[in-house]
Amino acid sequence: QVQLVESGGGLVQAGGSLRLSCAVSGRTLSASAMGWFRQAPGKEREFVAANNWSGIITYYANSVKGRFTLSRDNAKNTVYLQMNSLKPEDTAIYYCALREVAIGTIRAAEYDFWGQGTQVTVSS
Repeated sequence: QVQLVESGGGLVQAGGSLRLSCAVSGRTLSASAMGWFRQAPGKEREFVAANNWSGIITYYANSVKGRFTLSRDNAKNTVYLQMNSLKPEDTAIYYCALREVAIGTIRAAEYDFWGQGTQVTVSS
């Protein structure tokens, strides 16, 4: 059974940083593409970042490009989202997602497994 568990969310002031982690069990991370999405209150879930099985090819939403960095440690079966220069508009529940193919995508519907989410709140 594939499980994804996010951690690292919290409350931070604008301009601060957080690092989210997503621990994967039940599937080898090196055979999977991974993505991060977020959902703010009253809004639809939106793409944040994704990478392919090796982590070499990474995609970012324009709103986070240059501030967020997606990385992975396949040996630890864990992916990370380093978030710097946080803004109040980054406030959302952040979800990691796994796709059972090697290539990542920005489309949420193409991911096969999801974590439960972790809350990120950025105060102004």
